[in-house]
Amino acid sequence: MLDHPISEHPGARTTLAPFKQRVRSSFRFYGVGKRLIDLALVAVGGPFFLPLIMILVFLIRLDGGPAFYLQPRIGRDGRIFRLWKLRSMVPNAEAALAKYLDSNPEARAEWDSTQKLRHDPRLTLLGGFLRRYSLDELPQLWNVLIGDMSLVGPRPMMPSQRLLYPGTAYYDLRPGLTGLWQISERNNCTFAERAAYDNRYAQSVSAGVDFAVLVKTVSVVFRGTGC
Repeated sequence: MLDHPISEHPGARTTLAPFKQRVRSSFRFYGVGKRLIDLALVAVGGPFFLPLIMILVFLIRLDGGPAFYLQPRIGRDGRIFRLWKLRSMVPNAEAALAKYLDSNPEARAEWDSTQKLRHDPRLTLLGGFLRRYSLDELPQLWNVLIGDMSLVGPRPMMPSQRLLYPGTAYYDLRPGLTGLWQISERNNCTFAERAAYDNRYAQSVSAGVDFAVLVKTVSVVFRGTGC
């Protein structure tokens, strides 16, 4: 795991100091317990999710490409880690995206605002299904197990998105497999607006909040609102 410095606005440290202190205070009492809960739930869910992942790996491999996709993401304290996902895109996906955005101004505006596309030309037929029901995220249970992520926390962002994120609470938390943003507006807010959800979570983090988010996640997944 590589260390990656966090750039801050010169006035950010002073302005946000009381808020950051509240984040640290919350984790003083819950941080260790949160990690133990993550490990326990992954251990309990593993026997169910592992066979499902194996089936999906077989189906993805039918098109001849790799089953897994690894991508650098920003973790707690700004460290870079490799996030695991089931592959949901065609080969040379980045080139396909660039070409699509260059020829579609509306898609370019949507991408610049949300860093996502409702109609993503990179998705395979199976990949669209995986994204819709968030099944492509299942390998991130490994990231939770080894400590890169938590079951509940901010949505992990890419290093290239750092300058688009107008807050600091993200860096005090482990990114989450699910979180307040994922169960709320999700695809109906801008990328920058995610910071409000991260701030809200950081101020209220507790076992009760995490449990409520996990329960709500189940209904959100079954509604198939992912993209």
